[in-house]
Amino acid sequence: MTGTRHDAHVLIVEDEPRMRELLERAIKGWGFSVAVARSGEEALRLAETTAPDVALVDLNLPGMDGLEFFGKLRQRFPQAQGIVLTGFASVEAARQAVHLEVVEFLTKPCHLGELEQALDRAIKKLPPPHHEQLAAAPMTGTEGMTLNELERQHILAALERNNGNRTATAQELGISRRTLYYKLEEYQKQGFHVS
Repeated sequence: MTGTRHDAHVLIVEDEPRMRELLERAIKGWGFSVAVARSGEEALRLAETTAPDVALVDLNLPGMDGLEFFGKLRQRFPQAQGIVLTGFASVEAARQAVHLEVVEFLTKPCHLGELEQALDRAIKKLPPPHHEQLAAAPMTGTEGMTLNELERQHILAALERNNGNRTATAQELGISRRTLYYKLEEYQKQGFHVS
């Protein structure tokens, strides 16, 4: 499909900072306008400012869980479409998601291509004029990547920008040095060059 997605607004509700940032980068790269929230409560406040067309929701959030948030969002904005992204899927959660007519139930880590297809399906379910105009060329070079691969690319690029300075890299990424060292150690074991 061709065209642009600049009219569609995606609300990402994810409490894990790295995952939130990766999702935001990927979805913005596909041409969507994006807002991010760390909790269901924060997401509902953001939705009042700009109504989302699609909500990408983690199930396990602090306070209000993802499905409770989406239920409340749907009461306020019945046309909003939902995509659930979770590392811990249960049959009961899937049943609730079906009841709420969620477009897709994705488990982490998912391929970016799956996420992009889910967003396209969500847009097609929106009332006109959205589904007639919205869809874009995929972000170049990321079609078959998983979120883990995109994260690795993001971390190594930040390390390069900081000339191998791991403290500055961790600060830029908003993660602890320990987390960064652990990730870099994993990448080296996988055969990637780490400066």
